[in-house]
Amino acid sequence: MEKILIIDDEAFIRENVERVLGDEGYQVLPAAGGKEALEIVSEEDVDLVLLDLNLGTEDGIEVLKSLKKIDPELLVIIITGFGSVESAVDALKLGAFHYMKKPFKADALRVIVKLALQTQTLKREVRNLRKGDLELFEKVPLVGAGSGLKEIIRQVKEIVKYPVSTVLLTGESGTGKELVARIIHHLSERREAPFIEINCASMPVNLLESELFGHEKGAFTDARQRKPGLFEEANKGTIFLDEIGEMDFTIQAKLLRVLEDRKIRRVGGTRNIEIDVRVVAATNRNLRDAISDGAFREDLYYRLNVLPIHLPALRERREDIPVLAKFYLDRFSRAFSRSFQEISPEALRMLEAYQWPGNIRELKNVIERTCIMHDGPALLPEHLPREINPLDMAEKAKSAAVMADLPLGLEAATDRYEKELIQAALDMTDNNVLQAAQILMIPRGTLRYKMARHGL
Repeated sequence: MEKILIIDDEAFIRENVERVLGDEGYQVLPAAGGKEALEIVSEEDVDLVLLDLNLGTEDGIEVLKSLKKIDPELLVIIITGFGSVESAVDALKLGAFHYMKKPFKADALRVIVKLALQTQTLKREVRNLRKGDLELFEKVPLVGAGSGLKEIIRQVKEIVKYPVSTVLLTGESGTGKELVARIIHHLSERREAPFIEINCASMPVNLLESELFGHEKGAFTDARQRKPGLFEEANKGTIFLDEIGEMDFTIQAKLLRVLEDRKIRRVGGTRNIEIDVRVVAATNRNLRDAISDGAFREDLYYRLNVLPIHLPALRERREDIPVLAKFYLDRFSRAFSRSFQEISPEALRMLEAYQWPGNIRELKNVIERTCIMHDGPALLPEHLPREINPLDMAEKAKSAAVMADLPLGLEAATDRYEKELIQAALDMTDNNVLQAAQILMIPRGTLRYKMARHGL
């Protein structure tokens, strides 16, 4: 039951509010003045406050400030007379949710209280999600017992304390670079501002420049109106430059200037625009090799490489495969209404032995595909795709046919195959034993012995 505090020095107002909101199922806590109200807020988990600005000798604005000191997130609705609307506006600037003029109707009170409580619920959900962000990061999908992953988690915890410094994420495709970039943003002070991402390899040079920095009307043929760039959209937030190693050399020079000056200039523009953005860049290339090849600017590399994080390939953290596989199995079993509960030991050995060139992304796709195509209490080897379980059903059938063809077992089959090879060598050499022995790469005496044994 939501608790609503009504602060008003007029008893009949408190009683009417308590009656109206009590009928709606709320618990109403009355207070005649600021001191009493502050005691209640200190002791109770109050969801909403209705505050009269005119509390006799007390100033409602001062009471509001005191309430906000106790709980900055507390929602407060101001109750005001016609002569104090200006004070109500001041209260809004101090963080009040809304204000209502006296006299107000019961229906209006019900609506505004319901809206305020819905807002409060959403705020609490967001706060809870943020509190769980770091726990989520530590559990999925960069989860694992390996020392490499623990070091990444430690680095992220430190990086989020410094919301300005540039971050460079390196690692093979599919290792989770975008995930780490998002976690850095959502755990930092910039979480309220946008997270903007762009793949630097997916756009031609002229379009990439316009996307990043924006353009003025008439800057080029199709520039029919002014367009802010992604750096402007990400102001106060984070911009994630994926595949930075594929960025054109000319754009690299402009990006370097942005990182140095914290200013951008739109294409076709004449003035600089200040920005406050954290840049997180990612690449699966070796940038030092790219510098040696003349494909990447060395000065830009050092500007980006302030806080480097390397994400290891999945084959380098095999101890984490069982946990990751089980996590995705649980997720997709629920998503596709499957009954998978576990991974069989045989299937798990196959997952651990596979090289995973696509890393975590490939593992996720394999488990998702398995849950779409199969079902059962346990994920079995036959559920896995051919690249992970090479001995698929067709090969099993072929193997079964070969085994069925064995007359007496392995030794007899070996003798038969040896006899066939010797006969083939003799046929090729017109029964020249010396030449046949050379083809078979055995001594002539050994060949004569085997010929006698096989009756040749």
